[in-house]
Amino acid sequence: MISILELRHIIECGFLPLSCTCTVNPDGSLMIKVFEPSSGRVDLLVTAVTTENLTSSRAIANLIGELRAEMAACPAMLHEGDGAVRGLTEPSQR
Repeated sequence: MISILELRHIIECGFLPLSCTCTVNPDGSLMIKVFEPSSGRVDLLVTAVTTENLTSSRAIANLIGELRAEMAACPAMLHEGDGAVRGLTEPSQR
């Protein structure tokens, strides 16, 4: 199993050259915020990503790929609420 620190680091590095902060919510889910480092403009905010299925490098890469695709499809859109990012086909992975 991947530690939460390592998981956060992998996700944060997955969005370079943009900046990403990945924080742990009190319930153990993750909040992922991707933003432009020079302007601070937020490109993506997902508030409740569950970690139970993020147990392999493939699962983490799939999550990052889905979030990057969502960012490309809906620029500068914030995603909040239940943690589900609209438009993704496999919400069970979050």
